[in-house]
Amino acid sequence: MSMAVVVTGSAGFLGQAVVARLLAAGREVIGIDRRGGRPKGQGPSGVPGHTELHADLLGPDGIAAAAIREASGVIHLAGCPGVRDLRADVGWYRHRDNVLATAAVLGSAGRRTTVVVATSSSIYGGSVGGRACVETDQLNPRGGYAASKALAEALCRDHNEAGGRVVIARPFTVAGEGQRSDMALASWIEAAQAGRPLRILGGPERTRDITDVRDAARALVALLDADEPGAVNVGTGVPVRLDAMVEAIATGLNVEVRTRVEPAGPEEVADTRADTRRLASLVGFVPVTDLTDVVARQIAAVLPQSGRVSA
Repeated sequence: MSMAVVVTGSAGFLGQAVVARLLAAGREVIGIDRRGGRPKGQGPSGVPGHTELHADLLGPDGIAAAAIREASGVIHLAGCPGVRDLRADVGWYRHRDNVLATAAVLGSAGRRTTVVVATSSSIYGGSVGGRACVETDQLNPRGGYAASKALAEALCRDHNEAGGRVVIARPFTVAGEGQRSDMALASWIEAAQAGRPLRILGGPERTRDITDVRDAARALVALLDADEPGAVNVGTGVPVRLDAMVEAIATGLNVEVRTRVEPAGPEEVADTRADTRRLASLVGFVPVTDLTDVVARQIAAVLPQSGRVSA
């Protein structure tokens, strides 16, 4: 068995942060991602202890499966993201990349290897009346994305019942440098830069539990080391209003922003909030998000200092 930790989706938003966290701790890392310009097969990242594999988890070449089979641990982040993805064939991609790919990872890892599988807080269907979502709550996935993540979790539970070691991590809205362009903060920053109104779905009073990408990565690595199978929330437990997020963007860009409230689709939950007690008991800390800092870092990552807009 290799001493390396395999990170799937290593070129993604959260994947890059997890790889960086592992490398900073002196761990050997094998990243697997089907994106990138390297030929299929092994390629050094230029960082000691870090190898990148340009491979598909369901690829017939078996590159990903072989790496996972020999890993000391796996953090599975790869998948088809996006609650609001409206592509005609998105259901097929969600099933392939969120369900079948998870099955492939678990099958390759076997029973002895600890696997942290990142699903989503969306499987709860939102928090009700300000109550934090607890891992033992009945799941209420709204929309195809959440449903695909719930199916992936069912595979994880089956694997554990058969003697496997799977930690089901449920991240709440992750923010920071590198956030996907379809997510609220990223799309609002882009709109504010361009002078367009920020589209708020449902209303400014809605809330999200915002988790700093650095803390999310720290938690995922710690959960791998904690090696305690079962579900665990990765969030702060502190809901943030959407209008507070808008204000942080206005402050960070030093511009006045306009907003436009639009109807929210059924897949859009009104509020999210994580119960963090299990996370704290397993890893010894709870993420704390400084919204101003997170937004400032996210802005800096997409807008050079010399191009900063001023009022």
